[in-house]
Amino acid sequence: MPGAFVSGDHDVRNFQKQCDASSLTFGVGNAVRPAGPLEAELFQTNKATLFSALECAGVTRIVVTFDGYGDSGQIENVEAKAGGDDVAMPSAMIEFATTVWGQPEPERSSVTVATAVESLTYDALERTHGGWENNDGAYGDIIFDVADYSITLDYNERYTASENYTHSF
Repeated sequence: MPGAFVSGDHDVRNFQKQCDASSLTFGVGNAVRPAGPLEAELFQTNKATLFSALECAGVTRIVVTFDGYGDSGQIENVEAKAGGDDVAMPSAMIEFATTVWGQPEPERSSVTVATAVESLTYDALERTHGGWENNDGAYGDIIFDVADYSITLDYNERYTASENYTHSF
């Protein structure tokens, strides 16, 4: 359903009454760093779609904890908040777009809000710290603040240091 947001737990008409459905047209892009104009445009459009869905569901903040090293990285935890209270991740479906290699037009599909959060998280990590999961890796949080309409990456990179000392006596 283009331009709408669909939920398994709620009647679509209720969401259309509560939210401006025209703002929920597409969501999460999988940009490759550096992002070209289409990837950058999709990221912003997808961000707007996700934030609209979160706002409609009463979610004020999402905190995603990630960790990776040794060529493997993953999301460790996702917390949805309404004010200071933990809430369930909305089960709504949103339509979003991704780039497809060699094609000028994005591919559109419907995904859950949880999948959209995960995709934007990995997209932000790849845009800013490609290879974050390699070698000693990195860890941190990505915070989706609905009121501020912001995504903040708190990134901690691990590294192995070596110090050499030579002494002659």
